[in-house]
Amino acid sequence: MMKKLSLIIAVLSLCMTSHAGEVFKIDNPDYKLSPFTGMTRNHWVEADKYLLEGAFRHIKSLDDPMYFDRLGDVCYPKDETNKSRVRGATLEGMARTLFMASPLIREDSTITINGIRLVDYYRRQLTLLVTPGSEQFISHRGNRGPCQDLVEFGALGVCFFVCGEAVWDPLPKETRDALYAMMESYADGPTVAQNWRFFNIFVMSFFNTRGYKINQKLMERYLNELLGDYRGSGWYYDVPNYDFYSMWAYQLYGKLWSKFYGEKYLPEYAAKFEKNFNEMYEGYPNLFGRDGKMPMWGRSNMYRFAATAPLAWGDNCNHGWMRRIASGCLLQFIQHPDFLYDDGVPTPGFYGLFDPVLQGYSCRGSVFWCAKAFLPLVLPDTDNYWSAVENEGEWATMRANEVRCHYYEGPKMLVTDYASTGAAEIRAYCDYNVDRPWPEHFRASEQYNRLAYNTDLPWMADGKNGEVAMNYVVYNEAKAMWEPMRRYTTTCFVNNILQRTAYPQANQTFRMLLHDIALTNGTLRADKVIASEKATKVRLGHYALPKKTGNVATKTISLGDGHTAYIINNGEYELAMIGLEGWGDMEFVTTKGLHPESEECVVIDAEATVSKGDRLVCLQLMTKKSFTKSQLRKSVADAKIRLRVIM
Repeated sequence: MMKKLSLIIAVLSLCMTSHAGEVFKIDNPDYKLSPFTGMTRNHWVEADKYLLEGAFRHIKSLDDPMYFDRLGDVCYPKDETNKSRVRGATLEGMARTLFMASPLIREDSTITINGIRLVDYYRRQLTLLVTPGSEQFISHRGNRGPCQDLVEFGALGVCFFVCGEAVWDPLPKETRDALYAMMESYADGPTVAQNWRFFNIFVMSFFNTRGYKINQKLMERYLNELLGDYRGSGWYYDVPNYDFYSMWAYQLYGKLWSKFYGEKYLPEYAAKFEKNFNEMYEGYPNLFGRDGKMPMWGRSNMYRFAATAPLAWGDNCNHGWMRRIASGCLLQFIQHPDFLYDDGVPTPGFYGLFDPVLQGYSCRGSVFWCAKAFLPLVLPDTDNYWSAVENEGEWATMRANEVRCHYYEGPKMLVTDYASTGAAEIRAYCDYNVDRPWPEHFRASEQYNRLAYNTDLPWMADGKNGEVAMNYVVYNEAKAMWEPMRRYTTTCFVNNILQRTAYPQANQTFRMLLHDIALTNGTLRADKVIASEKATKVRLGHYALPKKTGNVATKTISLGDGHTAYIINNGEYELAMIGLEGWGDMEFVTTKGLHPESEECVVIDAEATVSKGDRLVCLQLMTKKSFTKSQLRKSVADAKIRLRVIM
């Protein structure tokens, strides 16, 4: 009998803080090998067990499904009487926790968690997949199109490569044959034209190594299509967006497939994936902050530190920096008090539960896709990844207050690293048409449409009354609503100036030309209205600051020449916004339920009524200290010099 959701609290509809309280503790940190995090391979093993122990709190017998109660209003199954959806969520829980377990089983097949021997549990669960009448039973694909089951079978394919000798091979031949027939019916079939093709490929590849017949022609077709998605500098196009999937998923899957299968059976394909993989190191590490933090950007943010999954697998890279990033990113979440819910399972969200960052294709067990970050545990402690001394890589070469811009032509993406704060910032592609048939609205939401994404300052969701952070919203009189800019085209990056055009979906007659100029302590925005049929109200927000230990402090400083700095400070960051041209009012806006880190946050918003040809210029500054009046005046003076170049 599937567990029923025992409690539904109204505030879960948007944002909720968990009270689990317990966070992962690093026992006996090794600051000689890992001077920044103290994390060694042994600590990663303990972190893996820490997460598995939470999952196995829900398991009392080998027959118990790996099903977790739903939280929030977005994840499935919304109706727990829908047996098909509940069964799908159960498969996700089983397959994805096996990702957590597989490197541990590979190292010690006798390992137990909460009194359950892992190999016994997963063998039993695999058997139940092909046992008619069981709650876990899955029928052959038949005429079904691509579905979530294919994704989880791809996950199982990877896990079988990792720990198949302990989990797969001991199964009775009758069970293995039944699993092959059922899983291959999905793999030898349709897929989604993006990273999903790898799921078909992993299933077929594993079964081929065990002597089963596969559709070789279809597998090679999918391999060619995946390679065709490559856009250079390590980036693949995960249609229709660029996001973390475009890097970590494609690169990890390509590398693992090559390692486990391609190098032996299809070396020409493996060589191409390897070439693309090596190019990943040209820029991907720069997306993480100095401390290893990742930005809240794109879909599936509930997978969190899975973003670091491919970093370990290179032969000629700075392994000490890669591990510093991975450990820092892991600790960003597992040491956050809101990460685990009271039941021991990670919350669906970024830090705690946060519905605006979720997608309807996810269930509670989906969070364990993060487990791919633990796959480097298959590497011995003598491997360079585990034995190299942690270092800060390119961050260690930056001068004080230096700002470095990395532009990638393929995805039209700008990554900026700030020595003054240690934060990294992404300005990425977003041009999704929400008026298309069967749209996925999240692809044009805050997850993609912000002007920038910062590793220290996660985005605030838009409010209904024009509350906005790090984007423009445009007032649509016909619909009586504020709509964010969401259709962007990057035109060039020249002289450290990123130039884009942008417009909101509902009013395509209103368009702006945007210029982002990275400064040592923030951004100079020099924008212009290039099309508008009538006077239009717009609002622009800085990043939002969550309420931490006390209230977010606000103040203004008059700088002379008609300029005023609006400043907010939450004890960790201070943000300033200064209108230089075109802006009317600025205000401090307090919102509730819109931020992933706290129930309450504060943002600086500016508003103006504009017509075609009007310019909107401002400074958006940030520091971990406090701004002085002289510093702000100098920022204004420097900005006016820079403006002569472009306006």
